[in-house]
Amino acid sequence: MKLSIIIKPNSTKGPLVEVTDDGSLVVYIREIAADGKANEDLIKLLAKHFNVPKTHITILRGHTSKHKIIEIQ
Repeated sequence: MKLSIIIKPNSTKGPLVEVTDDGSLVVYIREIAADGKANEDLIKLLAKHFNVPKTHITILRGHTSKHKIIEIQ
């Protein structure tokens, strides 16, 4: 399954996953977007949200962007 994600790093609202009307996700995390820390937190949060191991989640596009495409196996 492939999903479109908008990540909001350094957010006081997070950790939180919201589903938008078009089916994409907005993910709020507390970690800052530096040295891949936000991506690590994103994967941890999505693994918990979808109840899958972290190894089943891959960022396909947008490693350095707020707009990401992820794949869940």
